[in-house]
Amino acid sequence: MKIIFVNRFFYPDHSATSQILGDLAFHMGRNPDREVCVVTSRQRYDEPGAGLAARETVQGVAIHRVWTTSFGRGWLPGRALDYLSFYASAGIALWRLARRGDIVVAETDPPLISVVAGVVARLRGAKLVNWVQDAFPEVAHALGVRVPFAKRLQALRNRSMRSAEMNVVLGERMAEWARAQGIPEQRLAVIPNWADGGAIRRVAHAGNPLRQEWELEGKFVVAYSGNLGRAHDFETLLDAAERLRGEPDIVFLFIGGGHHRTLLEAAVRERNLASVRFAPYQPRERLGDSLGVADVHWMSLFPALEGLIVPSKVYGALAAGRPVLMVGDVDGEIGRLLERHECGMTVGPGQGLEFASAVMRLRDAPEMREIMGRRAREAFEAHYSRDRGCMAWERLLTTAEGR
Repeated sequence: MKIIFVNRFFYPDHSATSQILGDLAFHMGRNPDREVCVVTSRQRYDEPGAGLAARETVQGVAIHRVWTTSFGRGWLPGRALDYLSFYASAGIALWRLARRGDIVVAETDPPLISVVAGVVARLRGAKLVNWVQDAFPEVAHALGVRVPFAKRLQALRNRSMRSAEMNVVLGERMAEWARAQGIPEQRLAVIPNWADGGAIRRVAHAGNPLRQEWELEGKFVVAYSGNLGRAHDFETLLDAAERLRGEPDIVFLFIGGGHHRTLLEAAVRERNLASVRFAPYQPRERLGDSLGVADVHWMSLFPALEGLIVPSKVYGALAAGRPVLMVGDVDGEIGRLLERHECGMTVGPGQGLEFASAVMRLRDAPEMREIMGRRAREAFEAHYSRDRGCMAWERLLTTAEGR
């Protein structure tokens, strides 16, 4: 049996979907009796002109990088052309690679790639498994972006999901959304994303070189790590930082990038918030130290996007053994997780006073932080480790192969 993964970005790209796919593909590629391929683009998420090699084999995985346009994410018509060129090139590559009985696993970058993958899989006698990282066009609609022919695109997407061998979603709220689309229960599986619990561990501040390098000794650090995109609120953080101007030991640290990073930096300069600092994405080999810099991790998701997206950055924070302060829906996927495992707090968007109060409470209660941190790591090891996630996928694909 051959397993063919499809996603627009893949190793050595550092974006979230490519890293999680890399973990799974390289895990599956360890079996010498299994052929594993990835159909992807020659681009990097933040470097549209990167021009990676068209073909290479890494850790037993044959990588087929197809040609696409490379306008990048800054210009919407150009992004649409990038998507369309990937649909065409990926469809041709899948046609050449797929055979009867093979399994095609389609992630959701670009949106609706499951439609293309489903058509090719059906014609070639292969089986389609959808890996739903986010829901389009619903996400665009929730963010106020008008999508032409949205109803038609949604219908095509749902048809590809209903005809798939299996649809893997990231959490129970996303499973609720999928059921509402008419996806049969027997074609639905919940497998959360994960983090690497070997590379990311509970690191004491005293043994963390980045605390000194970033001049954070003696500071209480509330950190955000990863992409700050259109789905993520940051006004609540700004309000809290304003309220905590008189607390010089509190630092809000942003590590990463994304559409909203530039807006956040501009707002910080305008308000002269010296407590908010910025650092670039860190290489994966430094991720443990980077996540361990924090005393508390904060993250956010607009409530309208619950069930459509699950921020994967939560699993890195849990692996690092740090409490999580969530800005979002208390009944959202992360809100439920934090309450279930008693390892963090949730405040609603716009509740800057509550955010600031939670930061003060966590700063002033080191014993509570320690207990929450231990619970976070325990929850990670029990439910969200890379090994557990990959083994769940391996069981699912083995079952699909035998059907």
